[in-house]
Amino acid sequence: MGTFTQLLYQIVYSTKDRKPVLLKDNRPELFKYVWGVLKNKNCHLYRIGGVEDHIHIVTHIHPMVALAPLVKDIKVSSTEYIKTQGLFPDFEGWQVGYSAFTYAYEAKDNLIEYVKNQEEHHKSVTFLDELKGLLLEHGIDFDDKYLE
Repeated sequence: MGTFTQLLYQIVYSTKDRKPVLLKDNRPELFKYVWGVLKNKNCHLYRIGGVEDHIHIVTHIHPMVALAPLVKDIKVSSTEYIKTQGLFPDFEGWQVGYSAFTYAYEAKDNLIEYVKNQEEHHKSVTFLDELKGLLLEHGIDFDDKYLE
């Protein structure tokens, strides 16, 4: 018998100190780079999006790929890419840590739309409020001091 999986994740992380440095004009280039990293790891990207201070990645993770090393690879390699390409002049790096949430496959289309509409969403909701909402929605206990 073969191996069959559907491991749908939303991965979310911010810039260091949540600084609003991911300029809109260069975000598509960053997103293409991250897509390439995922593709090289045999992961399927459904959607990537974000705003000035954070990104969301909706992806299927290949069963041979562990989440933490994947996120580390994305963050380390994209930091190098951002700096060598001069994409975001004030970029100092990514936050320590990340958030990741799993979803039923039936939620995929709504999740894609949610990530697609990040700019509109963040006209009325801060990243911190969004993150707290996601943590609560997924039943994850947290201490506010680790979100600052």
